[in-house]
Amino acid sequence: VSAVWQNPYLNVFKHFKVEEWKRSTKEGDVTTFMDKTLKGTVYRIRGSIPASNYIQLPKTSTQSLGLVGRYLYLLFRPMPNKYFVVHLDVATEDNQVVRISFSNLFKEFKSTATWLQFPFICGASKGSVYESTAKTSKQDLVGAAPANVRWTCLMLDLHYILSMYLNRRYSHLKSVKLCSNLLVKNLCTSDLLFDPGVTFSEARQANLACHGMSPMPREMTFPVPKGEKWHDRYDYIRFPSDGSKLPYDSIQKSCSSLAAVLEDPVHQLPQPVTLTKAVRDRLSLIQQITSPKAVSMPWRESA
Repeated sequence: VSAVWQNPYLNVFKHFKVEEWKRSTKEGDVTTFMDKTLKGTVYRIRGSIPASNYIQLPKTSTQSLGLVGRYLYLLFRPMPNKYFVVHLDVATEDNQVVRISFSNLFKEFKSTATWLQFPFICGASKGSVYESTAKTSKQDLVGAAPANVRWTCLMLDLHYILSMYLNRRYSHLKSVKLCSNLLVKNLCTSDLLFDPGVTFSEARQANLACHGMSPMPREMTFPVPKGEKWHDRYDYIRFPSDGSKLPYDSIQKSCSSLAAVLEDPVHQLPQPVTLTKAVRDRLSLIQQITSPKAVSMPWRESA
């Protein structure tokens, strides 16, 4: 199947006309409202039971989105002091359907041959008490989103996740289910690495296209007031983190950014951004409590 129509990226909500609900489903408490931070309409999914309050694409489980882009970008904000769940059903090249789920409900990483569950660790606003206090226990790290949780651009490398955790080859994204409690702006798929914090002029100046990297498409960007920086207002999470050889088995704030390329364009790849001690301590703890475990591969045993 030709996927030319999906290049260079696909604006999923726009393409499938989510607001018409003909090719998508909404269940439970799903509304739209004007978000002051983003200065635009967003979807709000609320409710104490995630499985009963959600947006699903496509409309039924017998259909498939058929999106082949390696990277999935989700523009969302967890609701303060709440829990949320996101399910992605992806197809492998050998026609196996694998569910990739992430949630701040999950206490630890779990995997089977058909389901990967990743804990999502919510960040907080820069300089906040949550960010500046080094967490000392597993219970402090996972759980409900902090009161001042920020709008987030989450990038998932679906190809890498399937390869790393299940030794399978990614084919396409079959379906997406966004469950309460979330605010969602949009999602897109692409084979390009986008950095939302880089402008088009900066990208040209640093010649980022040579490295397979691009600024975020304008229709997918978050607004940045004049004189401010994107990364001071929002979170950008790449998972698995590009800064580690082995991914942590949890989804948390990324360790690096293209900002380093702009400061030193001689280097071909982004360099790690300097982390504060509090963030380093937090990442170290995350690494300890979710250290990669041997993933069971039952199909190998029967081979």
